[in-house]
Parts: sequence; structure tokens; C-alpha cells
Amino acid sequence: MNECVLVVDDDRQIVRAIALLLEKEGYQVCRAYDGMEALRILAEQPVRLIIMDVMMPRLDGLSAMMKIRERKNLPIIILSAKTEDTDKVLGLSMGADDYVAKPFHPAELTARVKSHLRRYTLLGDINAWHESDEIWNGRLCYRPGERTLYADGEPVKLTATETKIIDLLMRNRGRIFPAEEIYERIWEEPSFSPENTVMVHIRHIREKIELNPKEPEYLKVVWGIGYKMEKIETHF
Repeated sequence: MNECVLVVDDDRQIVRAIALLLEKEGYQVCRAYDGMEALRILAEQPVRLIIMDVMMPRLDGLSAMMKIRERKNLPIIILSAKTEDTDKVLGLSMGADDYVAKPFHPAELTARVKSHLRRYTLLGDINAWHESDEIWNGRLCYRPGERTLYADGEPVKLTATETKIIDLLMRNRGRIFPAEEIYERIWEEPSFSPENTVMVHIRHIREKIELNPKEPEYLKVVWGIGYKMEKIETHF
């Protein structure tokens, strides 16, 4: 069965153009024209990735994304005519995995869809991994075999992109990663001014794992260099 991509935009011509583009690549495409319709389709169809516009009637893209994130961690690519960094940061901070500005280049959009689906399939398929050891770091426990992070014994609800970042940092505790390297490893493409994108995801993870996100104990920035997962002694 071909992987299903949900395309959501109130502009029917854009939906049709993206659908034709993805169908040529062999994907099954579901179409929605506002956030409410997108939520209905998600409840009925085995969607693996969402491409969603921001400005839509009834329920806008950001509000729909927040509702989706309450139950699902599948990749979400925000599609919007807004190109300001603040809008991009807002979308990412609310749970988007990626952001593509209109007008988009067909090859770029296709490449991003393939990249996110590849990562999501890998992260979701525990049979693709044979590691079962737990990686402990203070209050945190990461289980590579199931791709799950625990804080104080409770599972942390991470998106696919956040999980990939945690996987990288928990396996390399104490090592400093420049934003460029994090971006290239996680998004699997060359980085061009990736600081905002990486920063937003780091901040989002902090909000989920730190007791005080404003004074992080684990996920730290090393000014002028990058980010690292601080090594912390674990007490049993």
C-alpha cells in the first residue's frame, strides 16, 4: 500500500497541483480544504504525513496542528505564503516539523516529503532497530529500541523530529553539536541559516524535559558553538 499524504489548503488549485505532484511519485493523496475537514480525514484514513496551509477558514492550520499533536506525532509540513522568520518560528514552535514558503519549488517540496517520510518510517518501525539498551542521564532515560524518552519514569511526548534530535544528543552526551551539523543530520539536506529552525525545536524539547526550561539542566547552548546534552550522574 502506498504511503498516504494529506494535503490541506483552502486553495483548491494548490491542493490539486500538490496532489498531482505527489501521485506521480507514487504516493496516495487525501485532500482537505480546511482544518476541520483535515481532522475528519485523519480520523478515518492511515495518513503518514501532512502538508498544511496556515490561513484557512473554519479552523486555521496552526490550530488544527495543535489538535493533531494531542494525539499524533506524524510529520507536518507547514505551507504558507508568509516568509517572515517570526511566522516560520511560530509554526515550528507549535509542532511543525518543517516549513515551506509559497511559491514553492516542486522538487524541493517532493524532497522534503520523501525525507520526512523516510525518517518517520525509520523511527516508527522498532523492528528496524536491534538496540534495546537504555541510555540513562540523570532524570532522563532513552530507549533506542523503542525510540522513546522517559523523564522521571514517564514517557515524553515528542514529535518525530524532536525524537531524532534526542536520539542524536542522548547517544553523544557531552558533545557539542553546531546548529549546522544538527540540521544536516536531522533534515538530511545542506543547511542554510538553520539557527532558527534548530533553536525552536531545542526550545520545544526543553519545555518537555526540563524542570525549569529557562535554566536548562540537560539541553544546553554553548554560545557561539552549538548545543549539547549535558552529562549528568544518574542515581538509582
